Amino acid sequence: MLDLHVHLLGHNDREASRETIAAFLDEATRRGLKEIGFADHDYYWDQMNFPMIREVAEDYPHLAVRIGLEAEYRPHEEGRIKNLIEQYPFDFIIGSVHEFDGWVFDIPEEEPMHWKKDIDQFYSRYFEVVTLAAKSGLFTTIGHFDLIKIFGARPSKDILALVDETLTVVAEQGLVLEVNTNGRYKPVQEFYPERRLIEDIHRRGIEFTLGSDAHCAGNVGRDLSEACQLLHEVGVKSLVGFSRLDKVSYSLD
Repeated sequence: MLDLHVHLLGHNDREASRETIAAFLDEATRRGLKEIGFADHDYYWDQMNFPMIREVAEDYPHLAVRIGLEAEYRPHEEGRIKNLIEQYPFDFIIGSVHEFDGWVFDIPEEEPMHWKKDIDQFYSRYFEVVTLAAKSGLFTTIGHFDLIKIFGARPSKDILALVDETLTVVAEQGLVLEVNTNGRYKPVQEFYPERRLIEDIHRRGIEFTLGSDAHCAGNVGRDLSEACQLLHEVGVKSLVGFSRLDKVSYSLD
């Protein structure tokens, strides 16, 4: 089992230290993970300490410790993201969309707007931006694919129709989608993406990885067993990890 979406810095509420890194790796060990990937938000770039992670990882030879980045995708900032990626030999890069057209939609203060706006319209716009992220060539992975559902607002249009172009591009680009278990602890109370999308993603031959989106050590690996069971039920046979941007396959059996 692997967890390729954990945040050492949380929401920049702590510093990177040997103790905090070890706490994440200790929890990964306790949960029996084979691979863990640190992927802090790119806007905390100046607080990141990749060499320290590599040094502490030497004390955990049983664990594949990967270093990634969760980059906030905005269509006009591809150059900024590319510049960051080129500064370190990352193992994986998560492309995520938490905002579009100036609307940071996933913070609690914005929940009322999900019910005031045209739901079909903002779903369509969200997936338009995710499609651009997939086309950019910057990422190995698309994070929490249907994050837009975070507060439980659902479109009247068929979700499979809304994501068709996006998933077509994801498949063409050979990108990986994560099953992100953190959605279970948001108002929507379900994984990202939902089961119906997981089934369609699998049908298209798109590969999966796993992520807890842990912002503290105690949440590393949270609910990944349930995510694996869901993927097994759908027919998925393997998961994807990463090493220096190359895919590493893990059997789901």
